[in-house]
Amino acid sequence: MGISKKGESDMLINVVENIDKLVVRFPGGMREVNCYLLKGDNGYTVIDTGTYTKEAMDTWKTFLESGVVVEKVVLTHTHQDHIGLAKWFQEQIGVPVFTSRRGYTEMLKGRNFKSSKEKLDGLIKRHGGEGLPDRLHDDSIIYDFEPDGFFEENDIIQLGNHDYKVIWAPGHAPDQYMFYQTNRKVMIVGDHILNNISPVIGLWNGEETNPMKEYYQSLEILKNYPTEIALPGHSEVILDFDSRVQWIKDRHDYRLDQLLGYMTENGKSANELSKEIYGPINPAFLLSPFMATLTRLIYLESLGYIRRVEENGKVLFGSLTT
Repeated sequence: MGISKKGESDMLINVVENIDKLVVRFPGGMREVNCYLLKGDNGYTVIDTGTYTKEAMDTWKTFLESGVVVEKVVLTHTHQDHIGLAKWFQEQIGVPVFTSRRGYTEMLKGRNFKSSKEKLDGLIKRHGGEGLPDRLHDDSIIYDFEPDGFFEENDIIQLGNHDYKVIWAPGHAPDQYMFYQTNRKVMIVGDHILNNISPVIGLWNGEETNPMKEYYQSLEILKNYPTEIALPGHSEVILDFDSRVQWIKDRHDYRLDQLLGYMTENGKSANELSKEIYGPINPAFLLSPFMATLTRLIYLESLGYIRRVEENGKVLFGSLTT
């Protein structure tokens, strides 16, 4: 393939044989995402792309100017920092893009920014928040394309020169998928497991479901896949995977117990409880603690540990009455 042209090697970080990491940086949000490049006979398979921003686009342009070949783009899930430049790769670079069928049918197809924004705004206000910030921009453009192909749970997909099993792991996102290479015990985990923070479990589509329950179930699935190196969507690779998974589970357990300790008979909103637990929050990340709190409350309610009270269109969660 000639993987040694000027400019390319300076941008890549090798994480394991024939897999490199390109850190794509951009303003706002997580400020960077790990894009993995898996070498194959026909070029690189790129996992995730970064946001639809000039900064992220310039990074990829510089990389591609070195003359490398990208065979295809594969997406772990459809959050903005992972799917943002997929359409650009497809239309401007001529690279085929593959998504999960679930991601396409539930997140891309027929997506309407206005109605999605209204649903999310209503959810936040119903649970005591002030609604969406004014800075929220229309992201419709990044979802307005037809993928070149799809994968589903338990499929075997070729990434580079190796076959990977497709694993569905909902929780952080309804369409979060991971890719597992059995022989090398390599897992591409997206945002399901991160190295230095706990992934936010939220209701970003504005619909009230129980993603915390799904996340716990997805953590259990990982026991079936012994992993020596995990490649997350942000921060450093994970070498002690089992310990990291256990730490994240224990942290969620701690937060659930903490919420139970804040319960009162009269009830409190998710927004109130979020502020009590997390304290003052950086405005740029204001929704993350709110969402983490809300999804834990919904999970506790589903287990029968707390109750919900609805008054004048507002939702409160409180301790069980005796």
